[in-house]
Order: sequence, then structure tokens, then C-alpha cells
Amino acid sequence: YVFILVAGWLATDCWRVLGVYFGGRISETSEAIVLVRAIATALVAAVIANLIFFPAGALAKVALEIRLIAFASGFAAYLLTGRKVVVGILSAEAVLAFGMLATSG
Repeated sequence: YVFILVAGWLATDCWRVLGVYFGGRISETSEAIVLVRAIATALVAAVIANLIFFPAGALAKVALEIRLIAFASGFAAYLLTGRKVVVGILSAEAVLAFGMLATSG
């Protein structure tokens, strides 16, 4: 376990150090940063889509329609509140929980 922890830490920590080192030297509007942001956004979108369309565990028991409605309500709340992430997350969770309770009976 120690080897796995050290190897995992070394594999990710070097990139963090390089990110901090080069991050201050690169303009926010540079093509490299735009590319990094695009990739990060695509990865987050892929994770969300995976959770909606191919869920695992307890989420797999929830109907697709409820997951889609929860996603849409969370995204709408996020946009309507001036892009407040916490509001979007809490809204989606509330709708998901309500939908799960409403259909469990």
C-alpha cells in the first residue's frame, strides 16, 4: 500500500508542481490555457453524462427521466442565479431526492 500511495503521489504531484511553476508565466488568454480549459470542461461534461446515462450503484435504480430532470433543473438554477455552482448542485440534488422518494412507493 505504501508503494501505491507513493507512486500515485509522485505521478500526480509532479504535474501540480509544473502547473504552479508555469501557471504564473502563461497568459490567461494564451492558446495553451484555452486548450487546457477546453479539455477540463470536456472531462467534466463526460463525467456528468456518464453519471446520467450509465450510472452505477444506487443511482442506477433511479429512472433516466428523473436523472435528466434533475440535471436540467440544476443547470437552470446555475444559470438563473448568476452561475453559482452550489445552487445548481443543491437544486439538482433536491430534485433527484424528491424524484427518488416519489417513485419509491
